Amino acid sequence: MDMKILGIETSCDETAAAVVQDGTEILSNVVVSQIDIFAEYGGVIPEVAARSHLEAMMPVIRKALADAECTWDDINAIAVTHAPGLLGSLLIGTLTARTLAILHDKPLYAVHHLKSHVYANWLTGGHAPQFPVLALVVSGGHTQILYMPAHNKFEIVGTTHDDAVGECFDKVAKILGLPYPGGPAIAKAALNGDAHKYKLPHPKVAGLDFSFSGLKTAVLRAVQKELGLPISHPSYDLKNHLTASQVADFAASFQKTAIEILCEKLTAATEQYPDVQSVVIAGGVSANRALRDALPEAYFPTPALSGDNGAMVAAAAYYEIVSGVEPTDPYALNIYPRISVENTGTGTI
Repeated sequence: MDMKILGIETSCDETAAAVVQDGTEILSNVVVSQIDIFAEYGGVIPEVAARSHLEAMMPVIRKALADAECTWDDINAIAVTHAPGLLGSLLIGTLTARTLAILHDKPLYAVHHLKSHVYANWLTGGHAPQFPVLALVVSGGHTQILYMPAHNKFEIVGTTHDDAVGECFDKVAKILGLPYPGGPAIAKAALNGDAHKYKLPHPKVAGLDFSFSGLKTAVLRAVQKELGLPISHPSYDLKNHLTASQVADFAASFQKTAIEILCEKLTAATEQYPDVQSVVIAGGVSANRALRDALPEAYFPTPALSGDNGAMVAAAAYYEIVSGVEPTDPYALNIYPRISVENTGTGTI
């Protein structure tokens, strides 16, 4: 088919652009991260993120085209993340994509962020997942189980009631005095810890849904108890009382528990949907080595594609195109809603 799509991603703190051919072959993939900026603050500041995107956006796109050895004449379509994410960050990406689509007369596809993460699993270069597919989306902002009977068809069958698992990693890392982002920091500390040292609870949530706020609180109470401090002792000061060994043991115990919770729900989902042929893991937490080891039969994106990137956006747009989805009007005042959610908490993307 030889279709080249430029994908643009600015949903949070990565400014990214990539050129992907036929939904599987990455011709270029450029990512400028703001992690160094926000490590000092322990999290993303939306206004700063948006300004950083504004500075980096066009240089990143130009490099993506150059790395792919493409001109605008070679690009068949432009894809951009339209939701969910930080509004200011999304605005920079969508306005850029809309302007470029108009200037270069290219069809525009506004793609849902979670759909893009799922389609990172079609960029591995090997055997593609077979339908029906169950997708476990695990990131800083989302924890969901999606059922995919075919390309571009998604049903949300499980979701978190509160914190996402990646958010929980970040908050536990803060309690332990580990740097942002919390996922990689906890995984590194856990390598030297005893995962069986502290017994932490598995929240009881009906069906295929998740809850991680209670696990975060359980870690907080366990740390306070271990240190002999009252529950009124401020969480931000606990790191000053912990030894390196205690930090490692808490990190390992928490990571083990969080992964067990994810695996339990995923196992329940496969039992509920016995027709499933493939399981794919998507989102930033999919880079976690312990999670990969716990699910050896599942599809995982390469670690470089686990985080936010433009290649996954381009891949998702490709499968929208082959599924017959019409392009987005770049002149429309609102390019956002392409998601419907029912009152039950389930829905389709």
